[in-house]
Amino acid sequence: MAGSAGFTASCSRHFASNHVRISEAGDSALLLELDEVINVSVNAQAIAVAGAVRGAGLPGIRDVVSTYRSVAVHFDPLTLDIETLHNTLARAADTPPVIEEGKTVVIPVQYGGDMGPDLRAVAAFAGLSPDEVVARHASARYRVFMLGFLPGFTYMGTVDESIAMPRHATPRLKVPTGSVGIAGRQTGVYPRESPGGWQLIGRTPVSLFNPSRVPAALVAPGDTVRFVRDKISAPIASGFSRTSVVSGFSRTITVLRPGLFTTIQDTGRWGHQAIGVPVSGPMDRLSHRVANALVGNEPAAALLEATLAGPEIRIENAAVIAVTGADFSARLDADDIPLHRPIKCRPGAVLRFGERRSGARAYIAFAGGIVTPSMLGSRATHTYCGLGGLDGRAIAAGDRLPLGAERAPSSSRIVSTPAKNVGGAKVRVIPGPQLDFFPSEALDVLQRTRFTVTSQSDRMGYRLTGATIPRVEGREMISDATFTGALQVPPSGDPILLMSDRQTSGGYPQLATVITADLPAAGQLAPGDWIEFEICTRAQAMSALIAQEGAILALQ
Repeated sequence: MAGSAGFTASCSRHFASNHVRISEAGDSALLLELDEVINVSVNAQAIAVAGAVRGAGLPGIRDVVSTYRSVAVHFDPLTLDIETLHNTLARAADTPPVIEEGKTVVIPVQYGGDMGPDLRAVAAFAGLSPDEVVARHASARYRVFMLGFLPGFTYMGTVDESIAMPRHATPRLKVPTGSVGIAGRQTGVYPRESPGGWQLIGRTPVSLFNPSRVPAALVAPGDTVRFVRDKISAPIASGFSRTSVVSGFSRTITVLRPGLFTTIQDTGRWGHQAIGVPVSGPMDRLSHRVANALVGNEPAAALLEATLAGPEIRIENAAVIAVTGADFSARLDADDIPLHRPIKCRPGAVLRFGERRSGARAYIAFAGGIVTPSMLGSRATHTYCGLGGLDGRAIAAGDRLPLGAERAPSSSRIVSTPAKNVGGAKVRVIPGPQLDFFPSEALDVLQRTRFTVTSQSDRMGYRLTGATIPRVEGREMISDATFTGALQVPPSGDPILLMSDRQTSGGYPQLATVITADLPAAGQLAPGDWIEFEICTRAQAMSALIAQEGAILALQ
């Protein structure tokens, strides 16, 4: 296991003409930042640094993500020593940028009309005709600076200054798949239907992202895109391609009632954040691991995560199950069953849930695991992106889920696990990674405030109310990498706690990051619950994580 002593929150050095800062983003990520500008040379160096880190072959690296002007490295702190990673990043910062184009991708676009409802508004903004706007947009060659927001969403530049209309003050709730937009001097293509605030000037039938394709993303940072005016004749796909559930399994379960929001989750979709694919995975990593250990599954096996109200499941064949996490009054047929214990089920037994007593998310593991098709190396469901699970959605009544081969359960005893939240939780944080966007008193405000989780909260993040977190006036940040457990602070000052389904990039600075060992407690919060934050050291974070991991390993 990795050590934790002797590493400060951040350091600054100068490499060539760029100012370089390496900062902690919690206890499982580092962020290397270059000059705070958007230009080709800085972006080229970020891409080169990311390539050097990937090429170092360090064990425990989960993801390396280049942005406009930074490199985020996500790692397993129990496998990789942070000082080793920090030194590798510092050496990689000396990698000279290679200012050369990658591949060139030509994208046909039908501009205006229903395909580009904002084209006339952009023309009015620019004092040009719609045809002149199209000519200026289509005549440029655009560099792909980064991918984020959605899988395959490309941040490209630089748009001609005359047509660089700012994004909408209020985003649309639905932007159609294939929409081509402008946001200031950026342009991009929406790879699937989603909310969005960019000015829509056209649409393309080209698929920017397909998880069944290799590579899944059509373009990569450093590539060049050219838009060509064309009339669309091919139909525009409504989203990502799907993979049907594999047939031929002898062991299954049937969903009789889905509960409020129940999804299939494994340990997450690591390794694809560089193309905008969120990690997903369990909100409560600890309960996920314990449930799988109790029924003899591998730690990464897929199971069901139920939110606030549990499902009703018929277990078609003899099986061993375990329920962990929140207490939703589980019953097997007519009998109450305890949490955190393997339970043998007869063929046809029905698992039901009743009153919610504590916590927000229950985990239901079946020996052999749920074996829906893997997508980009994971079965984890991300409903917003339509990835994983069953066609990227929550389970529904009538779904029949296949189970893998059973192994012998590792334990028949009730396991002692931390008490689930009853109304709130206090979690520990490490400051950063973007402290320079906040005045010195911001961390004090964070620590002395009891925040409330609002109803506008989900697996992507919790919107919190309480005290307003101050920010440095007049400073806005360039879109950058985000981190699970990070506290984003928008201009309103009401923080957003990023959770498992967070987007891979965002435009709000991150004040502090919840430590890995305390994320399970945060994952059990429901709207209306309170949350408090306490600053801790990396040594304390590592001690807590090692103790937690030791308790899980004792079950296996």
